[in-house]
Amino acid sequence: MHRGYIPEDKVFLAVDCIIFGFDDEDLKVLLIQRDFEPEKGKWSLMGGFLKQNETLDDAAERILHRLTGMHNIYMEQLYAFSNVDRDPVARTVSTSYYAIINIEKHNEELIENYNAKWFSLSEVPKLIFDHDEMLDKAIKRLRRRTSINPIGFELLPEKFTMRQLQKLYEAILDKKLDKRNFINKIRSMDILIKLNEKDMSSSTKGSYLHMFDQTKYNEKNDNDFYLKL
Repeated sequence: MHRGYIPEDKVFLAVDCIIFGFDDEDLKVLLIQRDFEPEKGKWSLMGGFLKQNETLDDAAERILHRLTGMHNIYMEQLYAFSNVDRDPVARTVSTSYYAIINIEKHNEELIENYNAKWFSLSEVPKLIFDHDEMLDKAIKRLRRRTSINPIGFELLPEKFTMRQLQKLYEAILDKKLDKRNFINKIRSMDILIKLNEKDMSSSTKGSYLHMFDQTKYNEKNDNDFYLKL
């Protein structure tokens, strides 16, 4: 090791993941019950430490796969948290990521193994360390992203109704949306394929099912697109 590095302080680098999911009714976050001290038994985000052969993205993907059993999850680096006393055990800087997944696709057995639980955002318990701040920043980022780019491909089933899509946006933005205005704006984005199939569970008349046009959806996601809901 170069002598210029030797006298420098050693700092741990952690990665903490905020995992959002949608269950057709509510936006939720996945938390684990910590099984070691400090703060044993309290609720926490899923996290871990960066290994020498990893990038931050690699570490986040490893942590997410360990908890959900899923690969290729949509995730985005959020913020670095570096308060000197944020971790009572050791000097630790944490880089947070948020991810969005379809709750139906996660591995329930893995979640049980980690004492993990989905919480509605309105029912989140007090979290350890600065994890409340991480979650708050992630919610704000997700809401900003929702107002700029289309969202839903990762959170909804493959086929969905316009009502399901509207409920997703309302859950993320935490506000009611006018049905006609919402439908017109979504249609103007030209990212949906209307199917010749109906969901008959909500009414005798039924509601047409839709799918995302993945090519157009990805193009919109790669460019700023102001939906202004």
